[in-house]
Amino acid sequence: MMNMQPTFHTVRLTIRPFALADGPRVKELAGDRAIADTTGSIAHPYEDGMAERWIAGHGPAFEAGESSHLALTLRENGELLGAVGLTVSVAHHRAELGYWIGKPYWGRGYATEAGRAMLRHGFADLGLARVVAHHISRNPASGGVLRKLGMRQEGVLRQHFYKWDKPEDAVCYGMLREEWEGMTNDE
Repeated sequence: MMNMQPTFHTVRLTIRPFALADGPRVKELAGDRAIADTTGSIAHPYEDGMAERWIAGHGPAFEAGESSHLALTLRENGELLGAVGLTVSVAHHRAELGYWIGKPYWGRGYATEAGRAMLRHGFADLGLARVVAHHISRNPASGGVLRKLGMRQEGVLRQHFYKWDKPEDAVCYGMLREEWEGMTNDE
């Protein structure tokens, strides 16, 4: 892996490393119950200090080759709107794509735009053979993002998560390097 966390620019986004100063904005956006409700790993309530601890772990995890979690910001003004990341399994040449977008920014294509940049990063920069992703079955919008990225649905893991003490199914998607290389719509 590279020594420094990367920064990417897309048409509308700057995808950059988080800074501790982003903590209050992360808490504001990720603290919305609607965000926690549709993700497997975001807690609610989102307590003071959680964002800063999460951000502080990004550099060491990147340096260890374990993950690359980045801030999504609007290119025009730097406004933080969400996060995107890859959790890497070096031994298996694969990573899991994950993202969340603040509720005020839903439905604008930002997750798809960021996902394309991260797939490019995973396959072109990290040399991965495979990228996987999953979403809670009652969040079909996330499945729409994964399909727009060209990922293929591979199955359903029944009762894979517990959210609010209820079992949730996870819909699984995957993409192989050769599938990504064959795409003509990659930005």
